Amino acid sequence: MSTVSPPRDDLLWQQVHWLGAIAAQGSLTAAAQRLGVSKAAVSQQLAALERRIGVPLVRRTTRTLRLTEAGQRLVDETAPAFAHIVRSVGAVHDLAETPRGLVRVTAPVALGRQHVAPHLLSFLRKYSDIQVELELSDRLSNLPQEGFDLAVRHVAAPPENHVAWKLCDTRSLLVASAAYLRRHGQPQHPAELAQHACLTYLRPGAAVWMFEQPNAKDAEPHRVRVTVQGPLRANTSEVLREAARAGLGIALEPDFSLDLGGRSSTLRAVLPQWRAVGFFGQAIYAIRPWSPNTPRAIQLLVEHLRQALATGF
Repeated sequence: MSTVSPPRDDLLWQQVHWLGAIAAQGSLTAAAQRLGVSKAAVSQQLAALERRIGVPLVRRTTRTLRLTEAGQRLVDETAPAFAHIVRSVGAVHDLAETPRGLVRVTAPVALGRQHVAPHLLSFLRKYSDIQVELELSDRLSNLPQEGFDLAVRHVAAPPENHVAWKLCDTRSLLVASAAYLRRHGQPQHPAELAQHACLTYLRPGAAVWMFEQPNAKDAEPHRVRVTVQGPLRANTSEVLREAARAGLGIALEPDFSLDLGGRSSTLRAVLPQWRAVGFFGQAIYAIRPWSPNTPRAIQLLVEHLRQALATGF
C-alpha cells in the first residue's frame, strides 16, 4: 500500500520566494535569470505551489504574465519577511567578515576637498577591503536615483525621508582682506554692505544676505536683510575666498573654507558682532537614503568622519 508524502515546507519557502521573483521581473524567463535557474524549474515550482494552495496565482496570456489577486496578496504579505531575512543575514555577515564593499559618496567641492578627502586616506588605510568613490559637486544630488550611498552636506535640517548623522556644527562668516578694509573701511552695520563690493554665490535673482544680533535675554534677535552686489559671483566658496584674499571685496563664507587663525591668512572678520543666518546650513551631516539597516562599511565611514570632524572647524 503506497503512501503520499506530505508537502515539504522547505520547498514551500522556495516556491513563495520564486513567486516574488516572478512578480518583480514580470516574466518566467527574467525570473529564472535573476534566480540563476532554468525557466522550466521556475514553471514547475510555480505549478506545484498552485496545486498546494488550490488557486491560480498567475494569469498567463500569449504576451503577458500577471499575478492573480491571490498571487499578489501572497507576494505582498510575505515580501517583508523575505526582506527581513536578507537584512538579518547581511547583518550577521557583517559581524563575521572583514568590512568590505563599495561606498559611493558625494560632498560639496570645498568641504570635500579640504576636509572629507583628507580623512578618507586614513580610513582606507585602516579598512583595505572597503572601496570609496567620491564625487565632489555643489549640486544637491538625488541619492537613490544617482546611486549614492552617502552624502556629506551642510544643511539647516536633514530631509525627513533620509537617515542622518550629525558630524559637527558649522557657521557662516563675513570676511575681507586687510587691504580691502584699509581702502574702503570696516562696515559697522549690515546695511552698509549695500555700499561695498560683495562677492556672492551664483544663484538666481538678487543676492540677499541676512544677519541677526542677539537682544536681551528671551527676546527675539534683531534681524537685518540686505541686498548686495559686487564684481564676482561664483558657485564655490573656494573661488570667492581667493577673490576676497586678493582684495576684490567682502565674501560670506562657511567656516570650513577658511583658516582665519592660520599664519598665512590675510582675511579679517567683518561685522563679528552679527551672525549670518539662512544662507548656509548650521551643521554638517552625513546623509543616506532611508533603510532599516545600514551596511557596516557605511557605518564605519560615518563614525570615522564623526571622530575626525568632532571639533568642527
